[in-house]
Amino acid sequence: MGAPVRVLVTGATSAIGGAVVERLLTRGDEVTTLQRRPCGTPDPRREILGDITDARLVGEAVAGQDAVVHLAAKVAATGPWADFVRVNVDGTRAVAEAARRAGVTRLVHVSSPSVAHGGHALVGAGAAPADPSATRGSYATSKALAERVALGTRSSSLAVLAVRPHLVWGPGDTQLVGRLVERAQAGRLAMVGTGAALVDSTYLDNAADALVAAVDHAPALSGEALVVSNGEPRPIGELVSRIVSAAGLGGPTLRVPPSVAFIAGLVIERLWDRLGRTDDPPMTSFLAEQLSTAHWFDQRRTREALDWIPAVSLELGFERLTDWYRQQPH
Repeated sequence: MGAPVRVLVTGATSAIGGAVVERLLTRGDEVTTLQRRPCGTPDPRREILGDITDARLVGEAVAGQDAVVHLAAKVAATGPWADFVRVNVDGTRAVAEAARRAGVTRLVHVSSPSVAHGGHALVGAGAAPADPSATRGSYATSKALAERVALGTRSSSLAVLAVRPHLVWGPGDTQLVGRLVERAQAGRLAMVGTGAALVDSTYLDNAADALVAAVDHAPALSGEALVVSNGEPRPIGELVSRIVSAAGLGGPTLRVPPSVAFIAGLVIERLWDRLGRTDDPPMTSFLAEQLSTAHWFDQRRTREALDWIPAVSLELGFERLTDWYRQQPH
C-alpha cells in the first residue's frame, strides 16, 4: 500500500459514492465529501454540504486534495434540459477547473456508457469516444458533454481519467434496483421484447473497487475512458427477474413489442415535459432501447489498465441482494 491519498468525493450520498468513500477510508486515505445532504462519514467535519455548481464552495472543497472522484450528477429519465446542463455539464466544469487551479494531480470523472450509445446493439464493444450528437435523452447527452469537459482539462500536471460503470446494482441502490422493485410492487413492470438481449451489468462493490483503482492508476491513463462491468452478460429478462425476486417479488408479467415501447416512450417523454412532471415516466425511448437491445462490453483493456478484476460474481451479488432485502424492516 502506498502513502495515504487526500481524496475529494462528490456525490457521496449515492450507493456507489458511499461504497467508494468506505473503501478509501478503510485503506487509510483522508476523504472529504461534497454533496447536498449529509452522507454519514465518520468525521462530519469532512462533509461539505452544497451544490457542485457553487464555484466558491467547490474551490474550498478541492483545496489541499491529491485526487478528486467526481460522482455528483443529475440522474433522471426526464426533466428540463437546463437542469441537466447546470448539474452535469456546468458542475463538472466547476469541479475540473477548481481541481486544476488547486494543484490536484488526479481527477476520476465518473461517466456512463450511454455517452457513446446511439441506440444500436453493442456486442463486445470498447469505450468509444463520447458523442453528444448521437446520444439518446438529456441525461446521456449531458453526460457526454460533461465527459468531454472533464477530459479537456487534462494537462501535464492534472491527469484525468473517465470511468463508465455500466448498470450498477446492489444493496441500497435507488436507481436500477429501486426503480425495478418499485415498478414490480405496483404491478407495472413490463418486459420490452423477448427479454433475450444480452446485457452486461456491474455489482456495486466491483464498481467501487474499480473507481478506487482508477484513483491509483489515473496518472498513467490520463485522457482515456474505460467502461467498467462484471463482464458477465446475461439476458435482460433474467437480470430483471433476479433483481426483483431478491426483493421477494415476481418478474415481469407484461410484454411489449420494442417498436410499440419506443413510440410510447417518445409520446410519454413529451407529455412529461409539457406537464413539468418530475416523477419517473413508465417508459422512455431510451429505456425501450436499453431493454430490447444487446449492450455488453469488452473488459480486457479496463482490467489491464486498472489492474482490477471483479471480486463479486453476479451469482454472489444476487445472493447478497436477497440477504439484504431479508434484513430490511417490513
